[in-house]
Amino acid sequence: MTVPVIPAPAQAPAAPGPDATQSLTSLAKADGVRFLLAMFTTLTGKPCAKLVPVEAADALEGEGVGFAGYAAGGMGQQPRDPDVIAIPDVRSYTPLTFVRPGLGLVHCDPHVEGRPYAFAPRVILRTLAERAAAEGMSLVSGAELEYFLVRRAADGSVVVADAGDDADQPCYDARGLTRMYEHLTAVSDAMVQLGWGPYASDHEDGNGQFEQNFHHADALTTADRIVTLRYIVQMLAEQRGMTATFMPKPFADRTGNGLHMHLSLWNGERALFPASGEDPYGMGLSRTAYAFIAGLVAHAPAMHALIAPTVNSYKRTGATTTASGATWAPREASWGGNDRTHLVRVPDGNRVELRGGDGSANSYLAAAAALEAGLDGVHRGLDPGAPGARRGPGLPRTLLDAVHALEGTTWCAASWTRSIPRPGSAPTTPS
Repeated sequence: MTVPVIPAPAQAPAAPGPDATQSLTSLAKADGVRFLLAMFTTLTGKPCAKLVPVEAADALEGEGVGFAGYAAGGMGQQPRDPDVIAIPDVRSYTPLTFVRPGLGLVHCDPHVEGRPYAFAPRVILRTLAERAAAEGMSLVSGAELEYFLVRRAADGSVVVADAGDDADQPCYDARGLTRMYEHLTAVSDAMVQLGWGPYASDHEDGNGQFEQNFHHADALTTADRIVTLRYIVQMLAEQRGMTATFMPKPFADRTGNGLHMHLSLWNGERALFPASGEDPYGMGLSRTAYAFIAGLVAHAPAMHALIAPTVNSYKRTGATTTASGATWAPREASWGGNDRTHLVRVPDGNRVELRGGDGSANSYLAAAAALEAGLDGVHRGLDPGAPGARRGPGLPRTLLDAVHALEGTTWCAASWTRSIPRPGSAPTTPS
């Protein structure tokens, strides 16, 4: 909510992570990693993994590791279907020795019968990113992850882990940060070790609510890091007797957990969002950026089924007030300048912030939705209209409304998987 995630980038981020020519075995052994979590997410964002000893890392890299997709849940499979084979992306290798000695992680692309699986969230985002790259555009994203630290009280109720965190307006409270110093610094140190460039941890607007920020990267890398950071935060919280929850609205009287996405388009090292000539709305943005905003606004109802995908999500966006006096969640499909009440905020001339997402979103599908919606606006040359004005339909009030909006659109359903061969089908050519 409170800290810019993409601090006026002057150039596109360098390609992060290990060199793809390095082997998993050599990377793991160099870090003292003995076991690797071969991980992928289901459509609902559940992180699924098998624990692979480093002695089998070469086989993992060459052949992948198998899962029963139906047992994983949320993979569009039945018990009779062939195995999902998780093929690791070496560039995503991440040592996690601060979670457990000798532990590492690698994100995987699920395959079925030798082909990328059309319903795997990471495959969907990677495919869309590759299609955008063929058009000379890449999406750079940063993310703000909000979460609560809670514990179970003697009576079984869920309460804030820090009993002293009871101020009416706790945002930025130095005392609350200090009481959670061990947890917050452990998470920040982990991100430093991983080279993510963390630059702030802050107490958010709700009692017991925190946010920890890291530097922007290409959309797929950022989506991987969101999955990894959620895992790290939850594991490190458990080590201190707490539970970390990214649930959109865990407390009725407090601010919910957002997943705010800061977005910009690039052509190689050339930023496409800053104004280079005419600036019709005076926001320091190019026509490409305004068209991208228009796509986000136009597709907001359908997009919410993917960036706010649970029943609880609409308790966050439907709230009218909180103990602090503000919900920080958009209620209309509007856009504007440095104003956090809009769905799309423009902090500066380098990026836009999509504020509708929440902590239940699958990071790959959320990024895919934003990319596809924004690029549709670019392809069609849409105009967002005057800043501050409501454009088009209101935001969905329930998950059912959002799902109906998604079902009623041809914007993404037909396009997301058209270039990903399904098992048993012949490869197709992207149209």
